[in-house]
Amino acid sequence: MRLYRQVTISFDGGAPSLLVQPLTFMNRSGDIVHHFIPDHFAVEDLVVVCDNLDLPPGTIRIRKGGSSAGHNGLKSLIRELGSAEFIRIYVGVGRPQPGKTVVEHVLEAPDSVDGRKALEQGVALAAEAVMALCKGASVEEVAREFNRRNGT
Repeated sequence: MRLYRQVTISFDGGAPSLLVQPLTFMNRSGDIVHHFIPDHFAVEDLVVVCDNLDLPPGTIRIRKGGSSAGHNGLKSLIRELGSAEFIRIYVGVGRPQPGKTVVEHVLEAPDSVDGRKALEQGVALAAEAVMALCKGASVEEVAREFNRRNGT
């Protein structure tokens, strides 16, 4: 059973970047990191893209380090890495509507066309931020640019 998918890519002639998609349950995302870190990469070079309930759909926030803020995927990564000093790109998904659980909210498709478009916008912004980092921009530069766009 495969635990992840990966591809190595260079953006605009930059250094090769390894993109990895865990195929585990989200709360077991850390199970795959021993395949890459610390043997091949430093924790500080890891960029994790994840959802965030406290951000409105369509927005992203970038930061380096910090706590898991209750996110089970981040808890798993921090536990397995023994460090929280990686870069996070949070994609806003907003809070669930009354009567809907958090699990339902993050696993189901948005209820409306506007909700889907906002989520797609957030994912597109996150992809732009990942590409900027892979092209060599510093986390501070990328955070300043994208966090300002959102007003966060």
